[in-house]
Amino acid sequence: MTYEINRQLQADSGLSMADYDVLTGLSQIPGNRLPISALANHLGWERSRVSHHAKRMATRGLVVMAPAEADRRVTEVALTDDGWGVLRQAAPGHAALVKELFFGDLPSADLPGLAGSLERIYAGVLRNGTLPPPPINT
Repeated sequence: MTYEINRQLQADSGLSMADYDVLTGLSQIPGNRLPISALANHLGWERSRVSHHAKRMATRGLVVMAPAEADRRVTEVALTDDGWGVLRQAAPGHAALVKELFFGDLPSADLPGLAGSLERIYAGVLRNGTLPPPPINT
């Protein structure tokens, strides 16, 4: 599944799955910007991975990295207008492929049970894992 998703994103929008994860992560946060450490927690990545990946994305104009206004020692990653545009262009095809690959061969009667199971698994990962829970969108 990962191979197919990455292939489709590359072919349709020039994004890697990691690029898409960063753009989506930033798009879900009010203000569309986060300190590198908070973005790493949100994505479940190492801080250094986020920093290196965001630098590569910044050279492509998808994000900007800058000192935070509140604390100039903290570097924030922010979604650019170009990043928003690429994400909006990529999202429909990405969502359609994920839906097809993950749910396409399941009978609709199986979906409620699967959804409930996945929600319980996710809650258990949050409860028993070491990463802080993702920020709550308000």
